[in-house]
This record gives sequence, C-alpha cells and structure tokens, in this order.
Amino acid sequence: MRSHALLRLRSYVKPHAKALVLAIALAFVEIYFETRIPDITRKVIDGPIRHESQRGRLLPLIGLLTLFGVLEVILAYRRRKVLSNAALRVETDVRNDLYAHLQRLHIGFHDGWQSGQLLSRCMQDINSLRRFVGFCLPFLVILSFQFVYTFVLMFKLSPVLAFVAAVGILPVGWISYTMSRQYRVIARRIQDQQGDLGTIIEESATGIRIIKAFGRAPLMRKKFRLQAEKLRESSLGWVRLMARLWPMFDVFPNLVLGAVLIVGGRAVIRGDMSLGSLWAFILYVQMLIWPVDALGWILAMTEESRTSTERLMEVFDTQPQIADRPGAVELVNCEGRIAMNDVWFRYEGGTDWVLRGVNLEIAPGETLALVGKTGCGKSTLAMLIPRLYDVDKGTVTLDGRDVSSITVGSLRSHVGVAFEDPILFSASVRENLVMGRLDVSDHQITLALETAQASFVNELPYGLDTRVGEQGHTLSGGQRQRLALARAVLGGPRVLVLDDPLSSVDVHTEALIETALETVLEGTTAILVVHRPSTLALADRVALLDEGRIVAVGTHHELMESEPLYRAVLSQEAEEYST
Repeated sequence: MRSHALLRLRSYVKPHAKALVLAIALAFVEIYFETRIPDITRKVIDGPIRHESQRGRLLPLIGLLTLFGVLEVILAYRRRKVLSNAALRVETDVRNDLYAHLQRLHIGFHDGWQSGQLLSRCMQDINSLRRFVGFCLPFLVILSFQFVYTFVLMFKLSPVLAFVAAVGILPVGWISYTMSRQYRVIARRIQDQQGDLGTIIEESATGIRIIKAFGRAPLMRKKFRLQAEKLRESSLGWVRLMARLWPMFDVFPNLVLGAVLIVGGRAVIRGDMSLGSLWAFILYVQMLIWPVDALGWILAMTEESRTSTERLMEVFDTQPQIADRPGAVELVNCEGRIAMNDVWFRYEGGTDWVLRGVNLEIAPGETLALVGKTGCGKSTLAMLIPRLYDVDKGTVTLDGRDVSSITVGSLRSHVGVAFEDPILFSASVRENLVMGRLDVSDHQITLALETAQASFVNELPYGLDTRVGEQGHTLSGGQRQRLALARAVLGGPRVLVLDDPLSSVDVHTEALIETALETVLEGTTAILVVHRPSTLALADRVALLDEGRIVAVGTHHELMESEPLYRAVLSQEAEEYST
C-alpha cells in the first residue's frame, strides 16, 4: 500500500489496537494449548499404550487432552469475538468518515464521479478493509508465530524430519508470492468493474420512467449484460489463476507428509525414534497445513484490501474546495445585501468561461430576476451565492463580506434555495421539508406549505408523515416542485435563490404561488432565475445575461423599451410556454 494509505489505515486501527493485541495474545495461548496436544499424544502412545505398567496414566493424560481442547475452544471463541468487534468498529469509523467526507466535497467532484463507483467504495471496498483488519492483519502475525513455534517443536523432536518438512514447504512461499502479484492487477480490475456495473443498476433504477417511456429496456439490458460479462471475465481470470496455483497448496503439504512417513518410519524401525514421537511429528505437520493453506487466501485478501484502500484514498485524498477557510466567521445577522465584483467562473475541467466579468449589486429586500437565453449562465450565477460553487476570479459578497470568508454552515442557514429540478428524499414529507432543522415549528411548516400552494399534503394518507418514495416519484412533478419551494421558504431565510421554481406547475397554481410569494419576498433579498415571463411580475429589477455577461440591468419596462435582446428572449420563452 502507498505510505499515506497505510498512515490513514493506521489512524483507524490505532484506537482499537488494544483489542487486536488482546486477540493476538489469546491466539498465542490458544496455539500453546493446541501444540501441547501432539506432545500429550506422544506420551500416551509411548507410555500407557506401549507399556502395560503405565496404564494408570491413561485417564489423567486423556483428561489433560480434554482440558486443553476445551480451553482451546474457549480461547478461539473469545479471540474471534474480540477481533470481530474491533474490525466492525474500524469498518463503521471508515464508512462514517467516508460519508461525511463525501458530504463535504464540492459539487464539481460529484459531477465528475459515477454514483456506482462511489457506492462500491462505500460498500465493497470498506468490507474488504474490514476483512483485512479482522482477518488478514492479525492472522499474518498469528500464523507466522504458529509456523515458527511449530517448527521449533518439530526440530526438538527430530532435526532431520524438520529439515525434510522445511524443504517441502518452501516452494509454497514462492507460489503465494507469485499469486499475490498477479491477483493485485485482477483485484483492481474487478473492483472498478463492480463500480461500473453498480452505476448502470443505479441509473436504471432512478431512470426507469425514461427507459420505459422510450422503450429502451432492451438497450439497457444489453448495456448491463455487456458490463456484467466484463466483470464475469475478470472474475474468471481470478478463478483460472487460483485453479493453476491453488492445487500446489495441497500437493506440497501432502508430499511433505509422505516424506515424513518414509523417513520417520525408517527411523522408528531402526529404533532411532519412538512411534509416539513420529505420530506427534505427523500431527505437527498437520498443524502446518492450515497456515500453508491460509497463506494463499491471506495474501489474496491482502492484495484486495490494498487495492480497496487505494480506491478509498482516491476519495479521501480529494480535498473539499468549498470549505471553511482559515479565519472564517459565523454570519449571525444577515441584512441581505449582495454584490458581485468582476466575477469569472468556469466548471471544473471546462475550457470555456460560463461567467465573464459579472458586476451586480442587489439591495437588501430587493428581488432581482435573471433573464437570458438557455446556457447564458443564469443558474450558475445564482448558485454562487450559497457557495455551491466558488468563483475563479472576482468576489461575491454578502453584507460586504466575501462569502468565502463566512462559514459555509452559517452562510447556507441564511440562504434558501429551490432548484428547477426538485430533489426529494425517500423519507416523509416533514423530513423532506425540515431537512434536519430542529428549530422549525409546525406553524412555520404550515405557512411554508400555504406559500407554495402545497396543502395537498394534508390529503396524503398520513399527512406530513407520508413517505414520498425515492426521489419523490410517488408525487407529480408539480407537487415535488411545490414541496421544494416550501422547503426553500421555510423559516423565512434572509436570502432566497429560486431557480425557475414554477416550471412544473399549472397556470392557476402559478398565479396562486406568485401571489403568496409577494408576501414572502417583502423584506427578503431574492434572486429569481426566470424562464416564464409571468414570473417577472415578482421582480423589482431584471438583469439580462448574454454569453456569461450582464448586458443590461433595469426594470422590466425599461428593458422592454431599450433592449431588443430582452424582447427577443421573452418572446421566445412566451412562445415556448404557450405551446
């Protein structure tokens, strides 16, 4: 693993180091009792079984065998419990931190990442990390100790047989090393392809209406099948690798066992070794088979964990671009004065400027409408106020402060936002409205619903406690948009950013909402991204954008008289709206 990945992993493991050490210590004691069993067996064979005069020792030795076996079981249970708890805590910590980090990352990051790739990192990769912490890491230590300690006992019984066993088992180390190097490449490919497949599944689920409406189910099935076949072929590559190398893990220990029987049997016949000692040695060889067999799995899982950690670090290493800067202050009282000074902006990875030298001032309590052709930068300009994006050049200020000098949390607590494409979560209506805000009263919720003409929620089966389903698809487009508008105005924010919030409602509802909004907008600074000419009635002034520049600012009547582009844009939008 890369050094910084190891440091990150160590930071998660360190709080649970005591539990891991305890589990390893329990394993060492367990190994001691386990390795005592062959020695007691040797004493039984060479004593009571061989010599009738020692028959009285049989029951005590069998009792000792039983005791050690019971102690071994108890220690194994305790060890597994301690390891599992520690590994699950590490998994929980990593998953919580990853999710929190994803929430802190800027929108540009999420725009560029497939949701399936993020989901696979949150699920499969973290599960792989848990297996490394709970199995691979401690067992590398435990099995190494068991291997060395068992060999020492074998050497004490017979140096010659110990040498024979060592020569037979050494090739397994080379096989394991070869397998791990090849599996590293395969594991990364499989994990990436799992993310791609997850993206297809997620998009198919969220876009099922589009798929059905356009009759694209066969196309999506084909796309899914092709990606699944890629994943299948990569997985079969792992199977073929294991099929070539795994039999060696069984062949060499059995060859060792055969060689021990031949050499040891001859030693017993010559009288150089007792039968009990040979049997004990064979039991020790059997004890080595498990570490040898497990070595392949451990190395494979270690490589998988390595690629998983690297994939997780690709997310953790991405620094939030929208974050509290050093010296950022809390915005306690917001007057609502907004200014943009020579603002330039382009999207991450883009080459063309979306906004070019924008200068704009909005007085407290003023409602400004943004008008322009599609793609002129209206929505982008509005999203700069709550810092959903940061400017590349220039400044955006609120009450004379650069918004980047205000803590993100306090800034957004004073800014309400409603998007053109309303997003609702698979939760109740109430949870979607308050979004975790504990200071909102039922009276405020009622006022917000009345403003957005969303009183239809009272007719739902459980009222505000009705779950709206994933992305709110159990509601109509207009209902979702009205709930999103109610969420934006809830609590009376000092600044409102409304990105065409009435695009999905009918004409009658639009008129009712505009009438209610007139009251809400009194004393509130508002920026309206306008596509419907009728919404301009809410605005005190209008800013006309063209190719990322503000070409004119004035009242609706002033621009109608002086700006041909303004008349053309409204004429086009009115024509589109009427159709």
